[in-house]
Amino acid sequence: MILVLLFISACFLAFSNGANDNFKGVATLFGSGTTNYKKAINWATITTFSGSVAAIFLANQLVKNFSGKGLVPDELIAMPIFAISIACGAALTVFIATKVGMPISTTHSLVGALFGAGVMAVGLQFNFDKLGNTFLMPLIVSPLMAAVLSLILYLAFRFLRKRSGVKKSSCICINQKQADPQIKTASVTLEMSSLLEITTCKNKCIETYNGKLLGISAQRLLDSLHYLSAGVVSFARGLNDTPKIVGLLLIINVVDIKWSMIIIAVIMAVGGLLNAKKVGVTISKKITPMNSGQGFTANLVTGLLVTTASVHGLPVSTTHVSVGSIFGIGTATNKADYKMIGKILVSWVLTLPIAAIISGLLFKLLETIL
Repeated sequence: MILVLLFISACFLAFSNGANDNFKGVATLFGSGTTNYKKAINWATITTFSGSVAAIFLANQLVKNFSGKGLVPDELIAMPIFAISIACGAALTVFIATKVGMPISTTHSLVGALFGAGVMAVGLQFNFDKLGNTFLMPLIVSPLMAAVLSLILYLAFRFLRKRSGVKKSSCICINQKQADPQIKTASVTLEMSSLLEITTCKNKCIETYNGKLLGISAQRLLDSLHYLSAGVVSFARGLNDTPKIVGLLLIINVVDIKWSMIIIAVIMAVGGLLNAKKVGVTISKKITPMNSGQGFTANLVTGLLVTTASVHGLPVSTTHVSVGSIFGIGTATNKADYKMIGKILVSWVLTLPIAAIISGLLFKLLETIL
């Protein structure tokens, strides 16, 4: 019965992870107007699932890290209630954040839950050095690195675009103000010209690129690369996140690790399809407005960083890297919403202690009952 409860807890974490994280790889496709929400989430589901399957062969180190090995004594890892506490603590934290539309890190939630349950179980025997070096350092450094890289890369791409003769085009709106009824007939033409207000149409047209690169339409080439980069980010997320959840199932010897990966991947996909929109809108529309070129740049940086981290067993957060990349673009264009960024940062700060408290209390409760 306890092993069944562990499996259900891991599935709940996978569902919450999919709901909060699945759309992040394609957020710039939706935010830039390159495609609509439905097509974006479908593309995210396909590519994330592919990354989850690839994790069977490429991400064994992450599975070991998130089983708790090296952080706590081996005999504790063999206790199902330890893994249940971690899974439920992280899942509840992510689920709550999803309901309020905040894009938080499942990785950060898992680290907090590992810390809370581990300290509650073994106290000072917990390996605080490994927690800092293996888990916390990549989580802190990765969003800063992503923001700086995306800013630099965007400026470089913009320079190359201008040198290649590719120009941006947008549209304007001409709005007619209310005319003054005292206007004299003789001067009506002159007066009417002063009653026209020219503004940018923020919600009625999409910024596009005119020109050719390598004999191909610049906009068509960019859209194709944007889709590809979004797929890379989603693939990397599946590669990075799936083994973290599977690591909690290592003590269930009756479930093969390959089948565990596939089951978790399917449930993550379902969570994204059913419950991702609120977080998706936050990260797509509320951090900064962007066009397809800017979105492509952010995704390129995110995909490269998360994929590299996954292969080397570094538990970075796709959320932190993705938000950092988009914020870097907003900084370069001077359009970032710092108030929204502040709210997201607060949710990140609260993630670890909330997950730690929930998992620690749950471990104590389960230890008392069982």
